[in-house]
Amino acid sequence: MLSLFRAAGTLPWWHVSIAYALALALWASTAAAHNVTEGDAGYIQEIWGVHLIPFAYLGAKHMVTGYDHILFLLGVVFFLYRMKHVAIYVSLFAIGHSVTMLAGVSLHWDVNAYVIDAIIGFSVVYKALDNLGAYQRWFGVQPNTKAATLIFGLLHGLGLATKILDYQIAEEGLLANLIAFNVGVEIGQILALAVILIAMGHWRRTESFQHHAYTANVIMMSLGFMLMGVQITGYLVAA
Repeated sequence: MLSLFRAAGTLPWWHVSIAYALALALWASTAAAHNVTEGDAGYIQEIWGVHLIPFAYLGAKHMVTGYDHILFLLGVVFFLYRMKHVAIYVSLFAIGHSVTMLAGVSLHWDVNAYVIDAIIGFSVVYKALDNLGAYQRWFGVQPNTKAATLIFGLLHGLGLATKILDYQIAEEGLLANLIAFNVGVEIGQILALAVILIAMGHWRRTESFQHHAYTANVIMMSLGFMLMGVQITGYLVAA
């Protein structure tokens, strides 16, 4: 990965253009990756009691439409070629995500959603730079990738918890519904990961992968910065 970073040099103008075009598209399509849609929010607020299937559906829907989750997962598996390694890293992310989502809602942790989502955007930037070998190049060290995946998983889960708390789910059946929601999130994660791995598997078998892997991670990093910018702007406007 370090040699990839060193060999890339300055990006051609059209690579930069692609990065900014995707970033602008992301800006236009979503202001907060963890937001629950208006219709889903209304449903959550109106029901009470145990509703396992609907909450599992909402969890899966959140994951497969969550840009931050997808970008981070893409970064995590980008250079993982063995399914054993994919399973380890994805499990660490899932454990972190599950712990803080369940704990955050159950214990009513009051955390600023903009700050958490800005940190989540940073997680995408962090992973893209890791894939580029930037930390070895700049600091001569390689951070513990497993620990980073777990930590950012905790933050991703906390980000979701802050949004769920905004909709004041009824206490009746809360724990069961949260567990069902989390199961749905993991199902959605498996589906999203399957698509990513299939696409990556095809891409890696072409010469294009070696030529454009650097560009893909630069685009990923740009989108992460855009997510950070959206949340920081929201925080300043709301202050």
